[in-house]
Amino acid sequence: MLLYLVRHGETDWNRARRIQGSTDIPLNDTGRGQAAATGRLLARRDWDAIYSSPLSRAFETASIIAGEVGLDAPERVDALVERHYGEAEGLADPELARRFPGDTPVPGRETREEVAARAMPALLELAERHPDQAIIVVGHGGFIRAVLGVVDPHGTHGMITNGSVHSLRHDNGAFSLIAFDDPIEAESLESAIENLEDQNAVEQRDSAGSVLR
Repeated sequence: MLLYLVRHGETDWNRARRIQGSTDIPLNDTGRGQAAATGRLLARRDWDAIYSSPLSRAFETASIIAGEVGLDAPERVDALVERHYGEAEGLADPELARRFPGDTPVPGRETREEVAARAMPALLELAERHPDQAIIVVGHGGFIRAVLGVVDPHGTHGMITNGSVHSLRHDNGAFSLIAFDDPIEAESLESAIENLEDQNAVEQRDSAGSVLR
């Protein structure tokens, strides 16, 4: 079966480079446009179901995509929620550097390994629910990066832009990466605003010297 991971559209906090994490920030108008554009690209293929993080920016993105590809309303899956960044949530890069300089631990922050520990069983359950089918899963940058760290641990993963698509294949109980920035969404890269790591200084710290970059 095929599982396509989509990052939600832009929010005002993305634009302001504030760390969102599990804080429920809605899409802005740019984000809604990105979701519609991604939906039109995905409509080139046939899909059997769509799932979403429970956060509104992901659910609205998934709802817009569902309308474009002709699916019913998305189903929320709690385990697809974005990585929790604890006391870093709401901070812009300069504020983060002042409060938690260098490698200072951020209280309440979820590790990538913890994200993967809840993400992978949820994705495997969805795969098993849809054998020989194709589904869309709308989530978040930190969440997708944690999944890629498991599925393609030796790969080099750069930009995870708002509205981008990353394709996985499920076979014999395991996932493999088909394409990071799947060509189905190549056109959306023309409107990409920022690198995820530029938006999120916590991810940038974690990625320094890491194959998960």
